[in-house]
Amino acid sequence: MPLAASGLKIDWARMPTYNTIMSVAAGAGLLLLVVLGRQFLTSRRAIAPEGWALAFGALGFTLVTTGLHMTLTWPLAGQGFPFDNVIFGEPALAFGVFLLAAAFYLWKRGAELLDGDRVARTTQIAGPISLFVFGMGLACFGIAAAGWKYTLFAAPPQEPISGEFADLPLLEASFMSGLYVLVGVGALLFPFALRRPRSWLSKVIGVVWGLSGLAFLFFGGLNYFTHIGLIVNTM
Repeated sequence: MPLAASGLKIDWARMPTYNTIMSVAAGAGLLLLVVLGRQFLTSRRAIAPEGWALAFGALGFTLVTTGLHMTLTWPLAGQGFPFDNVIFGEPALAFGVFLLAAAFYLWKRGAELLDGDRVARTTQIAGPISLFVFGMGLACFGIAAAGWKYTLFAAPPQEPISGEFADLPLLEASFMSGLYVLVGVGALLFPFALRRPRSWLSKVIGVVWGLSGLAFLFFGGLNYFTHIGLIVNTM
């Protein structure tokens, strides 16, 4: 699309955007949680806690730094998208803190955790933080409801690929809100799954977090193209 024909102009110096890397990191984090949980519950093979600590630490640092900046800089998106601070910044910050806490524990006490009944020990350790996870699950449902009601995730026509559906704002809103619903379902079930870790609850969490993790990972990767295109078309 020629720049002169784009119509919409955005002062990008006033609207920094990095929910691209947030989406990739969140998707990878969800997938890794599913994989580690499955290994804890169904596999007796050795788990290297240092490797998981490094992975969670890298993803947690990415989400905490970007999420904290987006949460505390109000509004980060100064040209009409201040709700992004709440939709992307706060959940990213919370998930990043969870991952950093897990990374720290696995790094310092991972060998001790895996020595003995690792499932029982993990449920005891994760019990207190599960209340915060449950609360963020409620937040995910709130974000999803707002996304549907106000079609907050609709892309402008200047954005490649996603902008092709600009005349159908409810389509992308439903896709993104649906992802938040999946994450929220897993978060709401998490405290109850800790009480019965080998029940159907854990399987449901694995499915909803696995699906949403894949979607966030690939959608975030795609957004590197679509967001660059939007910037080029609206400079």
